Amino acid sequence: MAETEIGYVSDYFSHPMVAGIELTGELRKGDTIRILGHTTDLEMPVDEMQIEHTAVDKADSGQSIGIKVPDRVRKGDKVYKITA
Repeated sequence: MAETEIGYVSDYFSHPMVAGIELTGELRKGDTIRILGHTTDLEMPVDEMQIEHTAVDKADSGQSIGIKVPDRVRKGDKVYKITA
């Protein structure tokens, strides 16, 4: 499976576990992403994402989104979209 870099983690909130992501590519609800960093390697489907606390189905390059994550991520971690 191919991976395309689509952004990076700009923020992390531990309660609830949410990552703030700055996008450099397009992301849609239902896509599978991988968050990769020095101590991070997390693969997950995007079940829900928000822009300014409003749920959205699609976000484009240049937008900032928030997604729930199952584990800790760190600022600067790269975000990749996995495609078949």
